[in-house]
Amino acid sequence: MRARIRDTEIYFDIDGAGLVPDGGAMRERPTGFLIHGGPGSDHSGFKPSMSPLAEHMQLVYFDHRGQGRSGRGDPARYTLDENVEDMEALRRHLGLGPIASIGTSYGGMVAMAHAARYPQSVSRLVLIVTAAQGGFILRAQQILRERGNAEQIAAGDTLWAGGFRDEEQLQRYYDAMGPLYAVRHDPVAAAATRGRGIGSPDAINRAFGPDGFLRRLDLRPELARITAPTLILAGRHDWICPPEFSEEIHRLIPGSTLRIFEDSSHSIRVDEPEALRQAIAAFVAG
Repeated sequence: MRARIRDTEIYFDIDGAGLVPDGGAMRERPTGFLIHGGPGSDHSGFKPSMSPLAEHMQLVYFDHRGQGRSGRGDPARYTLDENVEDMEALRRHLGLGPIASIGTSYGGMVAMAHAARYPQSVSRLVLIVTAAQGGFILRAQQILRERGNAEQIAAGDTLWAGGFRDEEQLQRYYDAMGPLYAVRHDPVAAAATRGRGIGSPDAINRAFGPDGFLRRLDLRPELARITAPTLILAGRHDWICPPEFSEEIHRLIPGSTLRIFEDSSHSIRVDEPEALRQAIAAFVAG
């Protein structure tokens, strides 16, 4: 499905009922927005790993502008601020009240900013393997030099240079980096998952290149404005958003809860999928 909002077209998909029979009445389930990372990827990475959450809430998947199946446009507008406004416009377009906002990696950054700027629009906030400030890039560069092999370090150099020329080169980056993203990396399964997605080199270059907007990111001054109950989930072995950045978010969001998955890297949904789903479902159910 597609929504014409603001100056673009956002692709979205819905999984699960919003109203379910409960004895002699109909019970309304919460609606959860699943916000994908990257930038430069799409919502397909959530399927099927997060699909069982539809037993507990209605799920709304969507692709950020310029990514996946959403409309393209001026790459200068492929920014976090635009993604936040698109997300809020989609919530209103769908006629929804406060949502459970579930963001992973870059999607967690979008979710954080949205919850701070539109606190009345969010009932629950789940932040998965993310960071609130651009310092995560310098730290990731350091970790990559310590842990990475020659191929992975070279792939990282392309990321930091904003040098992806096409989708095929972006695919090769994820092939090389897979063992760093997931402790339980399975190259065959990972290739099949990525084959279902649509990569967007312009979006990832715009974020991570030498003048990328993520290098200037600093959401820390905004976090005290978040009023929604917040669950922060990190992977102990995460190389690109290491747990120290989740710990910082936890200190800055009043009343938040932090959980570190000891057997996970950046892709908790690959390393500990059932535990991840259970944590999210229990938290959103309140």
